[in-house]
Amino acid sequence: MVTIDAAAPEDAALVLDFIRELAEYERLAHVVSATEEDLRRTLFGAGACAHALIARLNGAPAGFAVYFFNYSTFLGKPGLYLEDLYVRPAARRQGVGQRLLAHLAGIGLERGCGRMEWAVLDWNERAIAFYVSLGASPNEEWTTYRLSSEALRRLAAAAGREDRAPE
Repeated sequence: MVTIDAAAPEDAALVLDFIRELAEYERLAHVVSATEEDLRRTLFGAGACAHALIARLNGAPAGFAVYFFNYSTFLGKPGLYLEDLYVRPAARRQGVGQRLLAHLAGIGLERGCGRMEWAVLDWNERAIAFYVSLGASPNEEWTTYRLSSEALRRLAAAAGREDRAPE
């Protein structure tokens, strides 16, 4: 049986474990710098900017999702952005990923979202096939850009705002 619940502050270590497992799978373990304290502050603190779900299969932690809300000016509605979705290998093909996505779709509808979006690595054919099987389609007209780390600081400095970021 698959159950889905909102993660709680006491789940910070489990969420971090899932993040690390996902990063290992995506060949990006070297990029992870998040700590349990970071997660407590950003997922559960007064200024939380994202939310997490924990999936359990027969009571055992099986997967997670991290999401946040954005906004579509074209639709005039909020959107739900899925930052991370991960199901442990032993729990795959047992409905865990589908239940997580269905739960997120329900949250999106409750919040009046006009869409739900996420990114997938282009080499992850299994995930792509899974998403397509659910009715998702790639947004091939758009290319995602990212400013991070030093590039983000340089741009902020150009506006005199580099001192605004917490260390």
